[in-house]
Amino acid sequence: MPSLRVRLLERAAAWARRRQGADQPPLILRARRLYILPTRAGLGFSLLLFVMLLAGLNYTNSLALMLTFTLAGFLLVGMYECQRTLQGLELLQARALDTHAGGTGLIELRFNNSHGSARRALCVRSRDGSATCFDLAPRATQTVQLDYLASHRGRLVIDRVALSTTAPFGLFRAWAWLYLPLTAIVYPKPEGTRALPHGGARSGRQQQPVAGTDEEQWAQLREFNPGDNPHRIAWKVYARGGPLMAAQYEGDGGDEHLLGFAGLEDLDLEARLSQVAAWAVDCDRNGAACGLNLPGVQLALGRGAEHQVDLQRALALYGVTAAS
Repeated sequence: MPSLRVRLLERAAAWARRRQGADQPPLILRARRLYILPTRAGLGFSLLLFVMLLAGLNYTNSLALMLTFTLAGFLLVGMYECQRTLQGLELLQARALDTHAGGTGLIELRFNNSHGSARRALCVRSRDGSATCFDLAPRATQTVQLDYLASHRGRLVIDRVALSTTAPFGLFRAWAWLYLPLTAIVYPKPEGTRALPHGGARSGRQQQPVAGTDEEQWAQLREFNPGDNPHRIAWKVYARGGPLMAAQYEGDGGDEHLLGFAGLEDLDLEARLSQVAAWAVDCDRNGAACGLNLPGVQLALGRGAEHQVDLQRALALYGVTAAS
């Protein structure tokens, strides 16, 4: 059961959503949508000032009263400056990047500071508790990345992000809730122990399998990825001081795999999708063409990063209705 603090925070956020409505970048933070409260340090400072005021009045000590009112003015200036740190800040762009289930994805927020003074101690926070803090220089634009948790595949709506600051003295915290149109596609987690099926079509360029140890048989070298066969590491290149590379042999890119649920009938739907996602990653790693042949979903054979995104998105949204 959520704590009292969490319930109060959710009620306040819901009230703010009804009050200000949905947001659409680009937007500028105005004073009416900024909220401010003292921090624990601010409450302690205020309590100290109250005690000093009582002591000064009780003993009619002018110096104590002067110090009390001076510190009270310092507190008020800090409150004003805290709110001013957020006021006028511009959010130019916001987007959520796709990721795999069970991991963390990225939210990218692009801020612009058109003022001649820096904005300090800015912090963006997602609903799951992830946070990123940063400073924004005068007349500068900066892209900030914020993590989000992707617990399950499908379409994930990130409806709220909080932007706050405790500048300049940490006595007050000013914040604004940003209700942005952020939607991420969460791919199935690529995992499974089944071998990549070889029953798919072959390319028109028939080639014999290559044992693949001689340098002259390499079609190309590419960056080594975790999970690559260690026998394919280009040790000669590495020994000459080069980066760790993997060899892709003639014939690797000629394979074509039409991926589906055949042979996975003993697994549940999520496990099937995870296995197909793992096969797709293997195909992309080896330069092989792959496509999808699922009930109600067909994707033509293809290669490359864009095709891989289309394939993983099709797996992510398989059986997911638009409303969800």
